[in-house]
Amino acid sequence: MSAPATPTGRRHRRRQSRQQSLIQKPHGGVSPRVQKVGPEHFGIVSVDCAKARSKWMLADFYGNVLIPPTLVEHNQAGFAAAIGALRQAIAKHDIRDVIVAVERTGRYHHPVQRAYAAAGFEARTVHPFATKQFRVPADPGVKTFGSGTVAAIHRAAVNGFALLEAQWDPSWRELQLLTRHRRDLVIKSSILSCQIKEHLDAALPGYAACFNNIWENQAALRLALELGSAQGMLEVGIDGMSELLRKSQIRFQKRTLENVLKWAAQAAPPDVAANHHRRIALALNNDRAQKELEIQGLERQIAAGLVRTPYILLLSIPGINVVSAAEYAAEMGPIRNYANSRCITGRAGLYPCRYQSDQVDHPDGPLVRTANHRLRFTILQIADNLILCNRYFQGLVNTWKARGIDDPRDRHIRVGQRFSRISFHMVSGGGVFNHPCVKSRDYILQKLVLFYAEHQTPPDLMLIDLRAATEQLPTNEHAAEAEALRKRCAPPPAPGERRTSGPQRLGVILAELLVRLAGAVVQSGKSGPSDPM
Repeated sequence: MSAPATPTGRRHRRRQSRQQSLIQKPHGGVSPRVQKVGPEHFGIVSVDCAKARSKWMLADFYGNVLIPPTLVEHNQAGFAAAIGALRQAIAKHDIRDVIVAVERTGRYHHPVQRAYAAAGFEARTVHPFATKQFRVPADPGVKTFGSGTVAAIHRAAVNGFALLEAQWDPSWRELQLLTRHRRDLVIKSSILSCQIKEHLDAALPGYAACFNNIWENQAALRLALELGSAQGMLEVGIDGMSELLRKSQIRFQKRTLENVLKWAAQAAPPDVAANHHRRIALALNNDRAQKELEIQGLERQIAAGLVRTPYILLLSIPGINVVSAAEYAAEMGPIRNYANSRCITGRAGLYPCRYQSDQVDHPDGPLVRTANHRLRFTILQIADNLILCNRYFQGLVNTWKARGIDDPRDRHIRVGQRFSRISFHMVSGGGVFNHPCVKSRDYILQKLVLFYAEHQTPPDLMLIDLRAATEQLPTNEHAAEAEALRKRCAPPPAPGERRTSGPQRLGVILAELLVRLAGAVVQSGKSGPSDPM
């Protein structure tokens, strides 16, 4: 039986729910352990966290309180006293197994979780949503620090909502911190760019229209901030502007200066406080330039982290660059934490809400609100890039348009879901996946070389990172990668021959890498089915 048609004539495939044998969360169930030791011998430590202190309680599985809610300061002495009291109670009441359920509260719960884990206890986390749902029926309208909340945390743990979190290697945490910090700087730099443009438009109305992109043209900002007005540009003329740019070692074209003079001759009157606008724009531009330098340095560190993960294989997909692959890797973490690609889309919340009661069923609502929004943002940004730069996904989007899928948000979600499936197979399989989106694939090492050249990475660091990237490449791709590098790093052409583009000195730097690739060269063959998607 086919899925019901909507009023627009579209048919939706309903999300098939998995049959579960237990109502507890997969990473929160404790039933086998309770059965093994007995409910009266299974202890649950419930911890309600605040910024500087917490309240904790020990009770058995039945809810019998063994240690009442007790305040503990977040310092070494406080944690030592709490853990000592817990050990005494375990011995006194013959508790044979115990878990620690800590409510997630921003970052305040991390010191508590680390303290109990270092003492040898299994520290789990309880989401505040779960705590609220178990607190409201018992104490409606009452939210207190301590007694009511720790009781709700205990009930949540009993019902399987105290979850075990996958442990990440420190290198993954560092990569995540760097990518998030870079994203934060990019947002701040974008805000500064908008402010600068607003002040420039007040001081020099219509000046920005002389350039295709005022931020990519160094001459544009230099002339505006140094000369300050249309009259000043007319007074110095093309010769004066050329001399100013040469002293600043900024490349320019004469036709650009001619366009500026044409604008200056017809410029609208500036704001009465034009000089103040110019000074503010200069200060903001200095701040923006400093952030751009920080972003460039962070991107070099991010690339160094990416090349040591299997997510480097995603660079073979046209439309994915080093930064987007690194952000995806940082938010995903180790691929072993995902059983299949549905776990990725489930964690990112790339599926619709569903409301069903009796014969009423609304399966295609908006995206679920409870999700890892950073991972969702990263996947959808990659989907934007794939739609713009990847011919396979461009063809898919055109096909969906022809089928009547008119909402661009729907198409973006579909691309994000498909990319999640492809990326799971590539990263978990450790190979360049044979899929239509990578038939005319990019070469990973070539992409990295261009990235390092643009970011002016020192040759010794570049070579170290490329060696690490080579270790992540499947052996059957070494031949193709070596051939791409040879073309990129070919020697200078003979007199009369056409000169190739790209940095030619890299041939000397990468000689050792090419030898290493050539030593393991095999015939590159197909990996995987032709199109499993």
